[in-house]
Amino acid sequence: MRSLKFNIFFFVTIVAFASCKDTPKKVDDTTSKSTTTIDSTKITEKEVTKDEQEKAFELNEDNAIDFFFNYEKTLKSNKVKITTNLGSFTIELFENVPYHRANFIYLTEKGYFDYTQFHRVVKNFIIQGGNSDDERTGKKRNDLGRYLLPPDTRKGHKHHRGTVSMPSSEMDNPHMLASPFEFFIVVTNPGSYHLDDEYTPFGRVIDGMDVVDKINNVPVEKGDWPLQNIYIEKAEVLK
Repeated sequence: MRSLKFNIFFFVTIVAFASCKDTPKKVDDTTSKSTTTIDSTKITEKEVTKDEQEKAFELNEDNAIDFFFNYEKTLKSNKVKITTNLGSFTIELFENVPYHRANFIYLTEKGYFDYTQFHRVVKNFIIQGGNSDDERTGKKRNDLGRYLLPPDTRKGHKHHRGTVSMPSSEMDNPHMLASPFEFFIVVTNPGSYHLDDEYTPFGRVIDGMDVVDKINNVPVEKGDWPLQNIYIEKAEVLK
């Protein structure tokens, strides 16, 4: 059995645009035109300032936990659909592992998983996704940030067949902190319970397990990388 650990180096950028316009009071034509021009300029300036502030923000080991703690409170969905070139499946995320749930939805909303691959396939054990040899993935990681997540193995979740879990990082990591950009799905029947004390289950496949099995049965080369690339074409949060 191979290690589920991967080196992760990444930087984050959160980009959002927000603007608001006050409804102008009814005035004469001359005043109205002048006011509209001034208000428009002010709005543009506010948008630029907001954009610059958000581009300067980076997730790191110091702020990631606070960020995901607050971000998780805003979530209204716990399901993510993964569409691959071999079909699609749906993941339901566990609500009592808030940091891992929030991280997975956040990366999905940011489009990180799109065009990444199931880069590790171990027959009758796991499929692992979230990485790629495509330079776009490296750029995304550079743009997003460098942080790890604390393990959360005591919430009663087991590595049953269909469980979605998070590998730990090989960085200087005595506490088995989780690598946030990758995930693996257990295909062993009934499960791979020797993983329970080491990795954090944060969801389960509730539809499309046949697609997961199809991915698990593709031919692989050295290093468990599929001979033909298995792309995640789209990851989307189901509202």
